[in-house]
Amino acid sequence: MEVVHTVIAIGLVVGLIIWVKVDPVISLVIASLYLGLAAGVGFEGTVTAITEGFGSIMVEVGLLIGFGVLIGALLHSLGTFRKLVRVLLHAVGAKRLPYALSGALATVFPSIYVDVQVVLAAPIARSSAEAVGPRGLAHLAGGIGTGIFAGYVFVIPGLAAVSIAGLLDVPLGTWLGYGLVLGPVTALVTTFLFGLMLRMGWWNPATDEAEDEGLEALENAADPTAPPVRRPADPGLDRGLEPGTAGTGPDERHARDDVDVPLPVSLLPILVPLVMIAFGAFADVLGFSNGVIAFLGDANIALFVGLLGAYLLARAASGTDRTEEAMKTGFHTTGEILLITGVGGSLGAVIEATGLDATLAGLFSASEGAAVLTSILLAWVIAAVLHLAIGSVSVAAITAAGIIAPVLPSIDVAPIAVGLAIASGSMFALTVNSNFFWMFKSLLGLTTQGALKSMTTVTSIASFVSLPPVLLLALLL
Repeated sequence: MEVVHTVIAIGLVVGLIIWVKVDPVISLVIASLYLGLAAGVGFEGTVTAITEGFGSIMVEVGLLIGFGVLIGALLHSLGTFRKLVRVLLHAVGAKRLPYALSGALATVFPSIYVDVQVVLAAPIARSSAEAVGPRGLAHLAGGIGTGIFAGYVFVIPGLAAVSIAGLLDVPLGTWLGYGLVLGPVTALVTTFLFGLMLRMGWWNPATDEAEDEGLEALENAADPTAPPVRRPADPGLDRGLEPGTAGTGPDERHARDDVDVPLPVSLLPILVPLVMIAFGAFADVLGFSNGVIAFLGDANIALFVGLLGAYLLARAASGTDRTEEAMKTGFHTTGEILLITGVGGSLGAVIEATGLDATLAGLFSASEGAAVLTSILLAWVIAAVLHLAIGSVSVAAITAAGIIAPVLPSIDVAPIAVGLAIASGSMFALTVNSNFFWMFKSLLGLTTQGALKSMTTVTSIASFVSLPPVLLLALLL
């Protein structure tokens, strides 16, 4: 019966979010309560599972999420990411810009939220589209879409990546080693395949582009230090730091975004923590780690070093007031993300308390190879279905990881492979039930059909492109 009750609980989450428009945090807690009580965990056991599940995931990723959010907010206030895009434009030229944008978004930009990424990238796409070619806007839109979400789910410190790793107890150093390869490769291959589709006639500018529709949105684009504006009806976390629009003209916003910090210096708060984490992981694998190396390679310490660097840079370059404004923006966003991540852990703990892990272990009683493939495909499908139903990559990834985490000890599959499968599936087919879809459509100047033929298409391609490497990895580990 625990399988039936778990299915009902997942249905509750989906139904409450989609049809009743209940916030994901409340929906997940309701589902956890139902599952614990209906499956016989008991009143006290259910409360214990919910609280301990929340606490255990906060131990794993609570500080990481908070530090990552604040680093992104501070660097955004310095104009770091806009400068990076301009450098890419000058370095590679317009023709290669879709690949440059896609690769950059999948590697450096995951430290900020997806809404901010598209606000930063959209003006570059709109102004460069004609130079790229007759379907330049489409190719740039596809590169932006796949780069944003490949980074978000695969690359540390993308919050979906951090959350999945924490829920599955995968060391961030391990995740970093695989995700930093899989994310950019997925983004670039997808951008290439989408370019082939465009050359074969997939895109019709007359019906897929709405030339004037995105102009007003771009004129009202982000004041990078304004407090986030929330859409009450938004069911997911993918909105991130939505920019404010009050009282700032384009010229003034441009000036405020160009704080005079050299780009290599302003990227150090991202690059230094990644080097620290990677060095700690390699030292451990190669057997020369010690207490000092382990301390400096700890992800919490590494990201704190990045946060301290970003804070000092912001204070020196833009002053106390603007720095504190950026910090407030980051603090405002952190709470919801911590809650949704924590209650994802709560649902996983309740599932574990029901004994479902033992029941599901029977699904993997076939040969070893079949068990591995079945596990990876099941993780991918669960995440993909949740994303289609809920419309949020974050919620789909966290919920899928919470469902699967209790089963991991019962199957002979590397947790990193299962986590990457969840990440891959959670990207699948971002579509009209995501608020990011509509923001993307407006800022890029696309019709609804055009957004479906770009955003929905590239996230679907990226999900399929990333799955075979994950399957191969699972068989090798």
